[in-house]
Amino acid sequence: GRPMSAYDADVIVVGAGLAGLACARRLQRSGLQVLLVEASDGPGGRVRTDSVDGFLLDRGFQVLLTAYPVTRAELDFGRLDLRPFEPGALVRTGGAFHRVSDPFRRPGAALATLRAPIGSWGDKRRVAQVALRVRRGSLAELFERSETSTLSYLAGRGFTDRMIDTFFRPFLGGVFLDPSLETSSRMFEFVFRMFGEASVAVPARGMGALSEQLAADLRAGSLVPNSPVESVSSTRVTLSGGEPLSARAVVLATDGPAARRLANLQDVPAYRPALCLYYAAEEPPVEEGILILNGEGRGPVMNFTAMSRVSPTYAPPGQELLSATILGGAIERPEVRAEARSQLREWFGPAVDGWEEIAAYRIPVGLPDQSPRAGGVRARPLCTDDGLFVAGDHRRHGSIEGAIVSGLEVAGAVRARLTAA
Repeated sequence: GRPMSAYDADVIVVGAGLAGLACARRLQRSGLQVLLVEASDGPGGRVRTDSVDGFLLDRGFQVLLTAYPVTRAELDFGRLDLRPFEPGALVRTGGAFHRVSDPFRRPGAALATLRAPIGSWGDKRRVAQVALRVRRGSLAELFERSETSTLSYLAGRGFTDRMIDTFFRPFLGGVFLDPSLETSSRMFEFVFRMFGEASVAVPARGMGALSEQLAADLRAGSLVPNSPVESVSSTRVTLSGGEPLSARAVVLATDGPAARRLANLQDVPAYRPALCLYYAAEEPPVEEGILILNGEGRGPVMNFTAMSRVSPTYAPPGQELLSATILGGAIERPEVRAEARSQLREWFGPAVDGWEEIAAYRIPVGLPDQSPRAGGVRARPLCTDDGLFVAGDHRRHGSIEGAIVSGLEVAGAVRARLTAA
């Protein structure tokens, strides 16, 4: 039955990704009646995990930076049963793999041996200098610093082309879904600081466990799946079936393109896509759960990880789960999967022929374009001129942290308005 009041809820939140979930949970905890409507069959948005034949498949390669301060405060990390990645990376360059010990947490030892044909002594020193720079001041101050592209930032600090192309481009390209490194230097400094402060991990039950933990705290019945929305205003949400819902406040917490479509928002950046290929294998090509980077500048695969080595829970007994990420325009090419396999065969040998491709996730809406020419990284308004609240990573910055922060900030703004009323 419908509530007896004039409203269906105090607040309707549209979209049950991380921003919507964090917002709805915070509003419920402050005593408001919240309805969270979600177009798909469950919560999580881009942060979901599918369980297929005993494999845990995150919807695209994702990791949790455990240093994210707001995420850490909002989630119970103990319950997530986090499994850390091996620090550092293996960089493929010159036909071989070279280990880069953790440049973010141990910048002095960054390019472990001089034999690693990745960066110079000067590059090691510059990594240490940048590490010091990004640790100074608050995160809020960091997001106020002057903004250029990450590529210009690195070049301006004197990093060699070789260091940029063999390490930063494949590493940060994967983090930002942006191999061109056009992404804002603010985002680079934020990410460098977060990588330096704690570990990189995945929950034992997959990245979707983050979303599930937030959703589990919502009041029973307040999350309504399979409910795509046709239109929104500051007090009304019309579902695609035509059913109108009314509330004292409405929060649009969809991804950027949906927000642009539903609210005609003009300040939403385009999004960068990704393609994630998953393979099942009987033997892992590497024994450790470490990020493998393409430092060769050719071939579609940007990064590769044996996920079942990071966490055995990701694969059924006797099987290994391998993940390869492809970025940019390459994901559109019909032959890209064959190219990926031949690149991996070059890396790991003929055993690759025996790998079974078990899933391919095309993610057209991966992360917002955070290049300065697309508006860079800055706080965008959380409320439109006509009173509709907007949450999402495109309001703050393209990360798990950015999504959750925006959801909580909107919850605060909604609560302030309703209390004042």
